[in-house]
Amino acid sequence: MEYIILFAVFFIIFVIYMIRCIIEDGRKKRLFERTLRTEYGKRKEKNYPDGRLASIQKTCLADEDREGFIDDITARDLEIDRLFVRIDRTFSSAGEESLYRMLRAPLLSAAKIDDRRSVISWIDSHEEERIGLQLLYAGIGKTGKHSVQDYLGPLLEMEDRSNAGHFAVLLLMAASMILAFFNTGIGLICFLVLFIYNLLTYFREKKTIDPYITTFGYVLRLLAAAGSISEKLEGAGDGRGGELLSGMGKRIGDDKKVFAGFERFSFLVTAENAMSSSPMDLVMEYLRMGFHLNLIKFNSMLGIMKEHSKELTEMTETAGYIEACISVAEFVKSLQTSCEPVLSEEQKGPGLKTEGLFHPLVRDCVPNDVDISECMLLTGSNASGKSTFIRTVAVSQLLSQTIGYACAKSFESGIFRIYTSMALRDDPEGGRSYFIVETESLKRIVDAASDGGCNVMCFIDEVLRGTNTAERIAASSCILESLSDMGVFCFAATHDLELCSLLLGVYADYHFEETVMDDDISFDYLLRKGGANGRNAIKLLSMMGYPDEVVKRSEERCALFLSEGRWE
Repeated sequence: MEYIILFAVFFIIFVIYMIRCIIEDGRKKRLFERTLRTEYGKRKEKNYPDGRLASIQKTCLADEDREGFIDDITARDLEIDRLFVRIDRTFSSAGEESLYRMLRAPLLSAAKIDDRRSVISWIDSHEEERIGLQLLYAGIGKTGKHSVQDYLGPLLEMEDRSNAGHFAVLLLMAASMILAFFNTGIGLICFLVLFIYNLLTYFREKKTIDPYITTFGYVLRLLAAAGSISEKLEGAGDGRGGELLSGMGKRIGDDKKVFAGFERFSFLVTAENAMSSSPMDLVMEYLRMGFHLNLIKFNSMLGIMKEHSKELTEMTETAGYIEACISVAEFVKSLQTSCEPVLSEEQKGPGLKTEGLFHPLVRDCVPNDVDISECMLLTGSNASGKSTFIRTVAVSQLLSQTIGYACAKSFESGIFRIYTSMALRDDPEGGRSYFIVETESLKRIVDAASDGGCNVMCFIDEVLRGTNTAERIAASSCILESLSDMGVFCFAATHDLELCSLLLGVYADYHFEETVMDDDISFDYLLRKGGANGRNAIKLLSMMGYPDEVVKRSEERCALFLSEGRWE
C-alpha cells in the first residue's frame, strides 16, 4: 500500500510539473508572437555564435554552381557580411543560409526580380500568415555554428549501419524479463547487466553519430514545420506573390510525403520541437540510453535520408528561401525610405537616375540625387565622402537585383554584373605587392567586360594608387577610358584632378567639397557636378597639430608645383 501511495505522490508531482511546463511554453509562445507583431520593421541586429558567419559564408561559396555570384573582392568591398547582419531576421539555419546566398547572387532577369519582389510584398501585406510562418521557423531553429550542409554532406556519405547487435541485446533483455517470472533474482540481474552494458556502449556509439543526430533533429523539426508551411501557403494565391508562394508550399508538401517513414517514431531520436521544454524529453533520454532506441532508429533513418536526398535538399532550400523573403520584408519595412527600382534589360550602356539615395549601413546618411547617362569620375578632398558614395550606389544596385528594392525614393538603372576594386591590400604571404593585387583586380573587370555577357557596372576607388604619380595618371586614364569604350558603367573616385581633363567627354565630373573655417573643417556630403577645386590634406596636417614649419614648407612646395609644374 505504501508503494502505491508513494507512486501516486510521484505521479501527481510529475503531472503538476508537466502542466507547469505546458503553461510556461504557452506563455513564451504568446510573448514571442506579441514581439513579432510589435517589433516588425524596427531596426535591430542579431547575435551569432562564434564562427557562424564564417560557416554561412563557407557554405555559400562551396556551392558547385556559383555562376552569377559577386566575387570575393566585391563582397568584401561592399561589406556583404555587415549588410547580411543588417537584413537578417531569420530564425532557422536554412533561412540564414538562403538569405546570404541571395545577397551574393544578383539576378540578371527583370522578370525574376519582379517575382521575388512580389513574394516579399505579399509577405509584408499579410501579417497573420507572416507571423504564423515565423513561429514555425522558430520551431525549426538553428544547427549551431555549423551550416545545414556541413551536417548533411558527411551524413549522406556515411556507410550504412547494421542494427543486428542492438536487436540481439534487446532480445536478450526480453528473455531476461521472461526469466524473471520464473526466477526473479536471476532474471532481474541479467536484465540489469544487459541494461548497464547498453549504457556503457551507448555513449561510445552516440559519440560517433552525435553530429548526425543533431542533423536528424533539425530535419525532423523541418519536416514537422513543412506540413504546416504547406497548409498556410495553400490558399495564398492572390496576386503574383501569392501564386508563387502557393507553388512553393505545394512543392514543400510533396517533398515531405516521401519522409513518412523517416518521421515515424522519430521521437526516439530527438525532441520534435526545438522550443520544447517538456519533461518527457528527460524520460526519453533514459530510455534511449538503456535500450538504444535512438541508435536503432538512426540506422533506419539514414537509409531513408540517402534515398531521398534530392527531395530533402529541395525542401530545405525552398523553406529557407521563403524565410529569407520574410527577413527581407522586415528589413525593407525598417528603412527610412525604399522604392521598387525600375530595371531595364534593354539598357546597353551607362545610365542611372535616382533620388534620395542613401546607404543602409550608415546612420543619418545624407541622401543624394543622381541623373547620369555616362561614366562618373568623382573627385574631392579627403574624408569628403567619395568612397562612401560609390559604395552607396553599388549597394543599391546590388539590392535592386537581389531583394528587388533600393535604398532611395526612386531608382532607375539597367541590369548589370557588379564588380568593385576598392579596399584592396597587399598579399605578403603570396608574395604579391599592392600594385600587383590592384592590377589583377582591375584586370578581372576588363576580362568580364570582354566576355560578351551581361553588361558590367564597376566601382573603383583610387585607380592604381600603388605606383608613382606620372605612371598612375597615364595608366589609370587609359584604363578608365578603355572601360568606357567597352560599355562598362564605371564609377571611379580619385584624388588625381588631372584625370578630369584627360577624360573630358568620356566621364562626367562630379565632386564633394568641404567648408574650412578657422581651425575646423566640415562636410555636407552632397554630390555636386564638376571637378573638385579644393585641397585639404595640408590643412588637415595643421589642424591635427603638425609643426608649423612642416605645414608651411608643404604649402610652399605644393604652390610651386601647381604654378610651375615642378618640385623644389
